[in-house]
Amino acid sequence: LVYKVKQDGSTYYQQNIGIGTETLGSHRLAVEGSIGAREIIVEGNGWSDFVFEKGYNLPTLEEVEQHINRFGHLKDVPSAKSIEENGIPLGEMDARLLQKIEELTLYVLDINKQNKAQQKEIDALKQENARLRSLLATDKK
Repeated sequence: LVYKVKQDGSTYYQQNIGIGTETLGSHRLAVEGSIGAREIIVEGNGWSDFVFEKGYNLPTLEEVEQHINRFGHLKDVPSAKSIEENGIPLGEMDARLLQKIEELTLYVLDINKQNKAQQKEIDALKQENARLRSLLATDKK
């Protein structure tokens, strides 16, 4: 085992390490069992803010439904079978899930605009209905 201990007390290992396993695969660190931590920082590239950029092609809800009906999962999110076979790259998965949350936010904002417009129309129709009822009541007298 080759390792270096630095002045600050940190240790550097040159080998791959297995904890509870001798099967490392392509991993520098392989653990058989659970890992407990207070915090894990996943460093990665690419985040999902592109969803809010002008020109982002937000799929229609009909397109989302068609993809779900055809493939059984959301577009750009791995299937259960894929996860079973390949695992989950956490940084990439967090970015994909955030993309879906941001897309949902855009759908909700759009629905909110539609609801406000519909409420205005409903209020105008109620006023018109009340006016017409008043006219009818006056004509009957």
